[in-house]
Formats: sequence, structure tokens, C-alpha cells
Amino acid sequence: MKRVILLFIVFFTVNTFAQNTEYSIIVKDIETQLPIENAMVVILKTKQVLLSNEDGKVTFMLTGASNVQVSEMNYENLTLRWATLKEDQFVVYLQNKDNKLDEIVLSKDNPQKILQRIVSNSVEKLTTPYRLKVYVREFFMLDNKYSYYNDGLVNFQFSGNKKSTTTLLVEQNRSYGLLETDVSADLRGYNLNNIMENYSNLNYFQPILDPKAKKEYDFIIKGHPNNKDYYIMNITPLDKSKKDADSFEVIYDPVKKLIVEFSCVFTPGNPDKIEEKPAIGSKKITRSFVKVDYRLDGSDYYLLSSNEEIAYDLTLKDQVKNIQVRNNFITTSFNKQKFTYNESDVFKEKTLFNKQNKILTNYWDISGFTATEEEKAIITSLDFKM
Repeated sequence: MKRVILLFIVFFTVNTFAQNTEYSIIVKDIETQLPIENAMVVILKTKQVLLSNEDGKVTFMLTGASNVQVSEMNYENLTLRWATLKEDQFVVYLQNKDNKLDEIVLSKDNPQKILQRIVSNSVEKLTTPYRLKVYVREFFMLDNKYSYYNDGLVNFQFSGNKKSTTTLLVEQNRSYGLLETDVSADLRGYNLNNIMENYSNLNYFQPILDPKAKKEYDFIIKGHPNNKDYYIMNITPLDKSKKDADSFEVIYDPVKKLIVEFSCVFTPGNPDKIEEKPAIGSKKITRSFVKVDYRLDGSDYYLLSSNEEIAYDLTLKDQVKNIQVRNNFITTSFNKQKFTYNESDVFKEKTLFNKQNKILTNYWDISGFTATEEEKAIITSLDFKM
């Protein structure tokens, strides 16, 4: 009888630990009590990476026990022991580093030369063959109304020598929304391989790496106000009145010469002359923002996340339509091993819009970036229209 009881206890214990349990964590600033967006949450057992949304929230599934690490460059790191986790929403408070190191950094080297070396070294480090599992999503607006949404769980295989090229395989995906015939090409998303290759090859920096850019941009380096290990380089156009230009903020490790984060904001020019009537099919950008984060984990260096937003006016034959696109990438898994696949498995279209919905699990709830309540309402409304 004792043996039967013992076997039952062992079976019950193993079965309990084998079950998937959903957890939600909300990350907040301990002083302001405000949510912290883009805090990185790493499940140490599986190495899965998640980022908190604007509500400070992450959601994940956990089989068995695992400690959880929470970090953000402006805050002290925190490791949560598995025993303290609760299945319902669990609030985590981070302490701001507040190092006050935002003084200007003096250097014998020209700041643009420093940027050239940092970009070159970062690209070289990023071109090592590896693969990323990425959760990608896109919101589209037509004339200030949400009209289309897609997301998916995909795999990118990186290869190449001096420049990275990618091979894309799609695990799961879904698309919702209504498209108008005359603007459907603009609402069907951007080329996923091109976007990822731009992040890996740091193509956004090409205009400001040109030697001529020294006469067009101001380069200033400061210490990071909350992290003594990083510097911030701000690059702004000297003359904002003549033409369109981009302003950059680059956060980097000056010792390892690697970019940790960069953002690029479009600055529209104010030409004196009256513009000619736009040609049919032309696009006039009214807003553009790009923010990309990279992760250095030991010897591994790779894209962590990105957020791109663009708005432009599209000139048609009889009207002008405003289109806004917002896309997010979040890496949930990094692996140096190449995946094996058949050529027929490769996704060769530009965007997930061109792939039939394939939903096997609720991957969007646990794939790195939890939707806010507002975003869930948008997705639901578009799903309802289908």
C-alpha cells in the first residue's frame, strides 16, 4: 500500500511540474510607481526573452520551475526566484540607477570617426551566422482609422560575410482587416527580410557616415545619465530649414565598441519655394521614427527589438490619402545553430499579408510582447470585420 501511495505522489508531482502555467508580470519604477516600458524579462530556464509593453506588462508560459531576470539599462537588475512568482499579475519594482553622468565626453578623436568604428564593429559582430525566432506585428491606419493588422512567429536565418542576408520561415501567422483596392499595395506591409537586414547591417547610418556629413550634422557625445557603462551620441542636422533630414541618438558601449540602442527621427525641412503639385503615386513622409535595441549576452550579440512608425500622404488621381504604419519586432530566442529546411518551406513573399492564416496556438499572448488593452480592442474590431 505504501508503494502505491509513493508512486501516486511521484506521479502527481511530475505531472504538476509538467503543466504549462501562465504568469503575468508588471514592471514599475519603485519611486514613481509608473510602469516601465521595454524592460527585458528573461526566463532563465528556457532563455526566452520578453519586453514589457507600455503598461509595463509581460505574459509568459512556464513549464516547471525557473528564476526570472528583469532588467532595463536605466535601472538596477533584479532576479525573481521561482518560488515568489504568482500565477496572477505580479508587480515587480525596479530601482533607478540615477548616476547623473550626462556630462559631455571629451575625446581626441572626431565623433564621426568614433561612430564609423562603432558601426563597423557592430556590423562585424552581427554578421556571425545565427538564427533568431522573432515575434513580428504590424498595425495599419488609413485616413486615421485602423484598417489592417497582422502578426506572426517567424524564424530568420542569418548568413553572409561582410553583410548579413536572411532566410525567412514562418511558424504561425494571422491577418485581419479590410483593404481598399487603390491603396492595398501600401497597406500590405513592408519586406520583412529587408527590414531585418537593415537592422543587422545598420543601413540607417549610411547618410551620416559619409565624410561630407561632418559639414551637415552636429555630433555630440555625452555620458549616459543612468548607466556609467554607456555613452550617448546625439547627431542632429546643423541647418533644419533647407531639406528633410534625420536626427539620431546612439547609445553604445565605448569599451566594447558596440551599439546598444539607436533611434532615428525624421525632421521635415521647410523649403522657401512653393512645392509643385505632387505626381500621382508619390508619397510625402510626414512622420518617421525608428528605435532599435540590441542585446549583448556574453559573446552573443543580436537584435533584441525594434519599433518603426511611418506616416505619409499618398497622392492618387482624385485624392490624397494618409497612411500610417507601425511595426514591432521582438526576438524571443537566439541560437547559433542553423535550422534545416526544405527550399519549399522558405517564405519568399514580402509580408505576412501574402500568407494564409496559420494559427496553432495563442502565440501572440506569450511571444515576447504582450498587447495592451487598447491594442487588443483594435485587433478584435478588425477581426470582427472579417
